[in-house]
Amino acid sequence: MMQHITGIPRNQMCFSSLEDTISSENPIRFIDAFVGALSLEALGFSVQTIKSEGRPSFDTKIFLKLYLYGYLNGLRSSRKLQKECVRNIELQWLLCAIVTNYHSISDFRKDNPSGLKKLFKLFVTFLKDADLIGGDI
Repeated sequence: MMQHITGIPRNQMCFSSLEDTISSENPIRFIDAFVGALSLEALGFSVQTIKSEGRPSFDTKIFLKLYLYGYLNGLRSSRKLQKECVRNIELQWLLCAIVTNYHSISDFRKDNPSGLKKLFKLFVTFLKDADLIGGDI
Protein backbone atom coordinates (compact mmCIF):
# COMPACT_ATOMS: atom_id res chain seq x y z
CA MET A 1 0.00 0.00 0.00
CA MET A 2 1.45 3.39 -1.07
CA GLN A 3 1.40 6.20 1.43
CA HIS A 4 2.61 9.01 -0.85
CA ILE A 5 1.80 10.32 -4.28
CA THR A 6 4.46 9.21 -6.70
CA GLY A 7 5.51 10.77 -9.98
CA ILE A 8 6.60 9.02 -13.12
CA PRO A 9 10.01 7.37 -13.13
CA ARG A 10 12.69 9.70 -14.52
CA ASN A 11 13.85 7.14 -17.04
CA GLN A 12 10.30 6.64 -18.36
CA MET A 13 9.96 7.84 -21.94
CA CYS A 14 6.99 10.07 -22.65
CA PHE A 15 6.03 11.75 -25.88
CA SER A 16 4.71 15.29 -26.10
CA SER A 17 5.32 18.26 -28.30
CA LEU A 18 6.16 21.80 -27.27
CA GLU A 19 2.75 22.78 -28.65
CA ASP A 20 1.03 20.40 -26.21
CA THR A 21 2.78 21.97 -23.22
CA ILE A 22 1.50 25.54 -23.76
CA SER A 23 -2.20 26.23 -23.28
CA SER A 24 -4.08 28.21 -25.90
CA GLU A 25 -4.67 31.02 -23.34
CA ASN A 26 -1.01 31.38 -22.36
CA PRO A 27 0.20 35.00 -22.82
CA ILE A 28 3.37 33.71 -24.47
CA ARG A 29 1.28 33.12 -27.60
CA PHE A 30 0.53 36.84 -27.71
CA ILE A 31 4.24 37.69 -27.74
CA ASP A 32 4.74 35.27 -30.63
CA ALA A 33 1.88 36.80 -32.65
CA PHE A 34 2.91 40.37 -31.80
CA VAL A 35 6.50 39.90 -32.96
CA GLY A 36 5.35 37.95 -36.00
CA ALA A 37 3.29 40.95 -37.14
CA LEU A 38 6.06 43.53 -36.67
CA SER A 39 7.89 45.31 -39.45
CA LEU A 40 11.56 45.16 -38.46
CA GLU A 41 12.52 47.98 -40.81
CA ALA A 42 9.86 50.31 -39.38
CA LEU A 43 11.32 49.84 -35.89
CA GLY A 44 14.85 50.47 -37.14
CA PHE A 45 16.22 46.93 -36.97
CA SER A 46 18.50 45.77 -39.73
CA VAL A 47 17.38 42.50 -41.23
CA GLN A 48 20.06 39.81 -40.97
CA THR A 49 21.35 38.64 -44.32
CA ILE A 50 21.99 34.99 -44.97
CA LYS A 51 25.70 34.19 -44.91
CA SER A 52 27.23 31.96 -47.55
CA GLU A 53 29.95 30.74 -45.17
CA GLY A 54 30.28 30.12 -41.46
CA ARG A 55 27.58 29.64 -38.89
CA PRO A 56 24.19 31.17 -39.79
CA SER A 57 23.05 34.12 -37.70
CA PHE A 58 19.99 34.13 -35.46
CA ASP A 59 16.79 35.66 -36.76
CA THR A 60 16.23 39.15 -35.34
CA LYS A 61 12.72 38.16 -34.24
CA ILE A 62 14.20 35.51 -31.92
CA PHE A 63 15.88 38.28 -29.93
CA LEU A 64 12.76 40.46 -29.97
CA LYS A 65 10.66 37.62 -28.56
CA LEU A 66 13.32 36.93 -25.95
CA TYR A 67 13.56 40.56 -24.85
CA LEU A 68 9.77 40.99 -24.66
CA TYR A 69 9.54 37.84 -22.56
CA GLY A 70 12.31 39.15 -20.31
CA TYR A 71 10.62 42.57 -20.11
CA LEU A 72 7.33 41.03 -18.96
CA ASN A 73 9.01 38.68 -16.49
CA GLY A 74 11.60 40.99 -14.96
CA LEU A 75 14.59 39.29 -16.58
CA ARG A 76 17.11 41.90 -17.68
CA SER A 77 20.40 40.01 -17.61
CA SER A 78 21.54 38.32 -20.81
CA ARG A 79 22.93 35.45 -18.74
CA LYS A 80 19.58 34.94 -16.99
CA LEU A 81 17.78 35.06 -20.34
CA GLN A 82 20.11 32.39 -21.71
CA LYS A 83 19.54 30.22 -18.64
CA GLU A 84 15.77 30.57 -19.03
CA CYS A 85 16.00 29.48 -22.69
CA VAL A 86 17.28 26.12 -21.45
CA ARG A 87 14.98 25.50 -18.49
CA ASN A 88 11.78 27.43 -19.21
CA ILE A 89 9.23 25.53 -21.28
CA GLU A 90 7.48 28.76 -22.34
CA LEU A 91 10.69 30.13 -23.83
CA GLN A 92 11.41 26.81 -25.48
CA TRP A 93 8.00 27.05 -27.16
CA LEU A 94 8.41 30.72 -28.05
CA LEU A 95 11.89 30.31 -29.56
CA CYS A 96 11.31 26.83 -31.05
CA ALA A 97 13.95 25.46 -28.65
CA ILE A 98 16.66 27.79 -29.97
CA VAL A 99 19.17 28.68 -27.27
CA THR A 100 21.34 31.68 -28.00
CA ASN A 101 24.46 32.39 -26.00
CA TYR A 102 24.47 35.26 -23.53
CA HIS A 103 27.02 37.17 -25.60
CA SER A 104 24.74 37.23 -28.66
CA ILE A 105 21.84 38.39 -26.47
CA SER A 106 23.99 41.14 -24.98
CA ASP A 107 25.41 42.21 -28.35
CA PHE A 108 21.91 42.48 -29.82
CA ARG A 109 20.89 44.85 -27.00
CA LYS A 110 24.11 46.85 -27.43
CA ASP A 111 23.71 47.08 -31.23
CA ASN A 112 19.98 47.97 -31.26
CA PRO A 113 19.18 50.35 -28.38
CA SER A 114 16.83 52.63 -30.35
CA GLY A 115 15.02 49.72 -32.01
CA LEU A 116 14.44 48.01 -28.66
CA LYS A 117 13.20 51.27 -27.14
CA LYS A 118 10.70 51.63 -30.02
CA LEU A 119 9.67 47.98 -29.62
CA PHE A 120 8.93 48.34 -25.90
CA LYS A 121 7.09 51.61 -26.45
CA LEU A 122 4.95 50.06 -29.20
CA PHE A 123 4.29 46.99 -27.04
CA VAL A 124 3.20 49.02 -24.00
CA THR A 125 1.05 51.30 -26.18
CA PHE A 126 -0.64 48.28 -27.72
CA LEU A 127 -1.29 46.74 -24.28
CA LYS A 128 -2.76 50.03 -23.02
CA ASP A 129 -4.97 50.43 -26.08
CA ALA A 130 -6.27 46.87 -25.63
CA ASP A 131 -6.94 47.58 -21.91
CA LEU A 132 -4.61 44.77 -20.93
CA ILE A 133 -2.62 47.03 -18.60
CA GLY A 134 -3.53 50.21 -16.74
CA GLY A 135 -0.27 51.99 -17.39
CA ASP A 136 -0.36 53.80 -14.05
CA ILE A 137 3.02 52.47 -12.90
